[in-house]
Amino acid sequence: MDKSEKLALNVSGLLLVVFLVAIVYASVAKEVDVPTCITDMEPFATDTLFQTGPDSYELQMVARMWAFQPGNITLPAGSTVDLYLTSQDIIHGFKITGKNLNLMAVPGAINYMSVTFEEPGVYDFACHEFCGAAHHTMAGKFTIVEEEAFEGETFGEGSL
Repeated sequence: MDKSEKLALNVSGLLLVVFLVAIVYASVAKEVDVPTCITDMEPFATDTLFQTGPDSYELQMVARMWAFQPGNITLPAGSTVDLYLTSQDIIHGFKITGKNLNLMAVPGAINYMSVTFEEPGVYDFACHEFCGAAHHTMAGKFTIVEEEAFEGETFGEGSL
């Protein structure tokens, strides 16, 4: 074996170790969560949001050409949302600005990830997978309000 071949193999092996250590560090120290595909649940056709605990919610979201349903969601600060996402037509993407959440909405499949909204504010979400002529309209927002404001306020149409 030539010296340059040995060098290339050694550098490749070292890079593999570095990448493996980086992946383990991201998952353990930085608590990076990986999306999960749910296989024991039938894809749903309608959107649903319900409270599952004091600060936890389950959101079943449907992506359709060219909108997410629901499009606007209002929740109290400190909420953890178990997000289940599916599509009824073609592949769509789903990304929440300011959060480490990025999912694919695939017809016939359900993808899952949990997200916590600690701070009040508006967290926009949008489709990041080109899905046709009106792709730019596939957007919505999570409006996170203080707990006190959430309990006594009624929210407009399109909010849950």
